[in-house]
Amino acid sequence: MKKKLSIVDIANSLNISKTTVSFILNGRAREKRISEELVERVLKYVKEVGYKPNSLAKSLRTGKSNIIGLLVQDISNNFFASIARQIEDRAYKNGYKIIYSSTDNDTQKTQELIAMFRDRHVDGYIIVPPEGIEEDISALIKDGLPVVLFDRYLPKVETDYVVVDNLFSTYNATRYLIDKGYKNIAFISFNSQQTQMVDRFEGYKKAINESKLKTCIKEIDFHQDEKLITEPILAFLNEHKETDAILFGNNHLGTCGLKVIRELGIKVPEELALISFDDNVVFELCNPPVTAIAQPIDDIADKVITILLNRLNTSVEVEAKQHITLPTDLRIRNSTR
Repeated sequence: MKKKLSIVDIANSLNISKTTVSFILNGRAREKRISEELVERVLKYVKEVGYKPNSLAKSLRTGKSNIIGLLVQDISNNFFASIARQIEDRAYKNGYKIIYSSTDNDTQKTQELIAMFRDRHVDGYIIVPPEGIEEDISALIKDGLPVVLFDRYLPKVETDYVVVDNLFSTYNATRYLIDKGYKNIAFISFNSQQTQMVDRFEGYKKAINESKLKTCIKEIDFHQDEKLITEPILAFLNEHKETDAILFGNNHLGTCGLKVIRELGIKVPEELALISFDDNVVFELCNPPVTAIAQPIDDIADKVITILLNRLNTSVEVEAKQHITLPTDLRIRNSTR
């Protein structure tokens, strides 16, 4: 196996000091008054031998890796993928690269990924946190590493976060269904104590209680296996045939629900009205198009990366942690009369 070249190897080959080579490769030649002729000779040799610096070693020397760790629930989900892409573009323009991964909403997997990011000496973290991760994120903050959460937050951890007004969003959507004359409105959500899901549940319940209607709630355990989501929805619809409208707690549940409704041959909106949290291109293209609560993806991505870059580029502790709540947009389509 061919030995990887080091700065010492380059210095020995050119008969100069390794410190001089280091200054040249780190762009400090002019500061150290190294001659242009020597700079040119070193850079030419480096190009000829194909030397690539050890990024980990460099980060240990400088204290910066210029890498941001991004952990989302599922990078294949349109909502998270769209935000990740915008964060990546903005980070790159500011001299940072992104390493991202999916947590699958799994606490242990998230802990292992955070440990991996620590080993890579990433400069900052953007995290969509699962439950039970409070101690790990608190440890990052204690060690002076900036952490920005989005989509949800951890009430017991004081850090920056960007979320949407989940409670009002589902309240508004449920009120819309009530005003349209629907009486048996179901809410299908994941069984979760995460802040975004709790607030969505509370918004639905508030609208239903104000109108003196009866709540009808189905909570499903989170799974990557789609079958384990569609089967409970199928059983629910067979058991609650009086249901005339459904509000889905997120777009994954919404797309799974659409498959079940098609399988059962239920007519939308004649027999069943539909609204889903999180807009998705699928909702626009299906027949009829589905009414959806659209999150402001551009604003979320912009706020998240702006906060983190400000933290990374400021040597002193900036003002108090930022807690940003953004509005959503109820996009009315033909799945509601």
